[in-house]
Amino acid sequence: MKSLLHAETEIIIPFHDVDPMQITWHGNYLRYFEIVRCELLDRLGYNYRQMQASGFAWPIVDVQIKYVRSSTFGQKIRVSADLVEWENRLRINYQVRDAESGERLTKGYTIQAAVDMSNNELCFVTPEVFQAKIRPLLGEL
Repeated sequence: MKSLLHAETEIIIPFHDVDPMQITWHGNYLRYFEIVRCELLDRLGYNYRQMQASGFAWPIVDVQIKYVRSSTFGQKIRVSADLVEWENRLRINYQVRDAESGERLTKGYTIQAAVDMSNNELCFVTPEVFQAKIRPLLGEL
């Protein structure tokens, strides 16, 4: 799938994210995904505050994570996000890599669906407010 928008960030694994063996607890990867997803949405100009102001919520309805290798306390990782679907839902693919070697540690995706906050109904087509944000990127493909 071709990426419409890309963002990445670096994180140093903090002590409070690891288990007694100093391996990153698996649930923290969802938080790392969230951090880079917020950067991606900021780049698009449609972050969570802007979503709410436009009358839509975008809950995650599906998530998949594949753990390839462990990360550990003090390790610097690079987390990237790519928006690859947008017409009926948002699919964002993620990669977590060791910042120095580039070795892949984890990969996954999230799927978000728009919900009209005025009636709590699921939108089966991405709302126009999001389409307007994505249109300028479509010409670059």
